[in-house]
Amino acid sequence: MAEKIIFINARGQSIELSNRRPFLLESVEGKGDVGADIQMQTAPFQDGSTFVDSLLQPRALSLKVAILADDNDTLLVQRQHLATVLNPKLGLGMLIYENGNTIKEIQAIPESVPIFPTGRENKLFRLQRAMVNLLCPSPFWEDINRENYKLEDFVGNFRFSFRFPVRFSTRGDSRILVNKGDVPTPIRVEFRGPVTNPKITNLTTGEFIRVNRAIPEGYKLILDTSFGNKRVEIIGPDDIVQNAFHYIDLASTFFSLDVGENRFSFITDGGNPEVYVEYKHRYLSV
Repeated sequence: MAEKIIFINARGQSIELSNRRPFLLESVEGKGDVGADIQMQTAPFQDGSTFVDSLLQPRALSLKVAILADDNDTLLVQRQHLATVLNPKLGLGMLIYENGNTIKEIQAIPESVPIFPTGRENKLFRLQRAMVNLLCPSPFWEDINRENYKLEDFVGNFRFSFRFPVRFSTRGDSRILVNKGDVPTPIRVEFRGPVTNPKITNLTTGEFIRVNRAIPEGYKLILDTSFGNKRVEIIGPDDIVQNAFHYIDLASTFFSLDVGENRFSFITDGGNPEVYVEYKHRYLSV
């Protein structure tokens, strides 16, 4: 199956580049090659350096497209459509890449208005070649669909002895979540109340997030650990969103799932919530 790219801009306008008219996708560059910033530190009198971290640079994609039309007027309309959808002023859009069974997506923004080169090899009657350069702030390709798990509720530690402090019950669940991607991935967790002092933990790393707050029935608590978009929100039945960052336990860490198996758990001091965890696998190449 031939490669296909669909670009959807911030207005919801889309364009398909494939092996079919009017927009023929001739080549795609940048599907795998992303530079890395290798961070080192050197101590006095040290030979060489000590590795600290490796940070990936934004991904650059270059597309070559041939526009084919039945007549010159239609060619001009299609050329205008390409420029309209790939408008850098609109900001980030979503690029979907398909090739056989591989379907991935990545956020991207055009670096310029599409380039329409001249010359007999680029511009003929009913044909116009174009070059599209895109920049992806996050270098990672992601699956289209999210992994979505519902965690089951159980009750434990029920005590009838009245030794203080008394703890009558704890509710929670744990299960293995598998990150099949190439790099750690953030998570989105939703508690549907009622719930008291919910806590999620990556038992594999020991990192946790605890919210010191009771969430009433009919309300939802949203935790999102995405870099640059970290959120702790309470959403009411009327869909009014309340920022709940100030209820976070100070020892909390907005963790990601490591590559491979992660034992994930939630625990609460009360209530009988429905708990959902979502994440996407992230890849370095397609």
